Amino acid sequence: MSGHSKFANIKHKKEKNDAKKGKIFTMLGREIAVAVKAGGPDPSNNGKLRDVIAKAKSNNMPNDTIERSIKKAAGGGEDVNYETVVYEGYGPSGVAVIVEVLTDNRNRAAANVRNAFTKGGGNMGTSGCVSFMFDEKGLIVIDKEEVDMDEDEMMLLAIDSGAEDVASEEDSFEITTAPDDLSAVREALEKANITMASAEVTMIPQTYTELNNEEDIKKMNKLLDLLEEDDDVQNVYHNWDE
Repeated sequence: MSGHSKFANIKHKKEKNDAKKGKIFTMLGREIAVAVKAGGPDPSNNGKLRDVIAKAKSNNMPNDTIERSIKKAAGGGEDVNYETVVYEGYGPSGVAVIVEVLTDNRNRAAANVRNAFTKGGGNMGTSGCVSFMFDEKGLIVIDKEEVDMDEDEMMLLAIDSGAEDVASEEDSFEITTAPDDLSAVREALEKANITMASAEVTMIPQTYTELNNEEDIKKMNKLLDLLEEDDDVQNVYHNWDE
């Protein structure tokens, strides 16, 4: 979904073209495996798995693919242990960047992320060096063309369900929640038969950095592209005002 708000630029979207779909499904399969291992294969008893399934569906992952991923994880299968690691650093002109990886090889992931920062004209920093500049929030994006509600009706439904705020953008409603309230708000919207373009916990910048130098813009795009191509990278958050 295009979107014209700054929220649309929080995360460098991996799903920007169909060629990326295969990688997205692989990433989601890893998330499902981790969720199943942590809380079991029954989504009714595993809130994390429910959230990942909702995320998978919003990315058009077929139901049978989701089911196969759950069964594979529940059945043991390949004994691969994935761990989440978060790296922080700076892009050109001090743009703050957070990289979340889900990897079975921490050394490989660290080397690849460091290489991306270096080639993109930035540098990897220490843990906590930029995360204080972001707020962790649940973010639900709804395409206005998919709903028959005006802003007031959407606001009432979302706030009553536990949301913090609803922003009406040019082509979308963007609902923010506390991270722990995302599931409850998403489930309330599902019960109201509202289609969501995305619903996930994200990192929202408190301030944004503009890049006015063409060389800096080129380097920042290179950094993001290199991270996007890395199979271990799950999410990239930044405060570049694109």
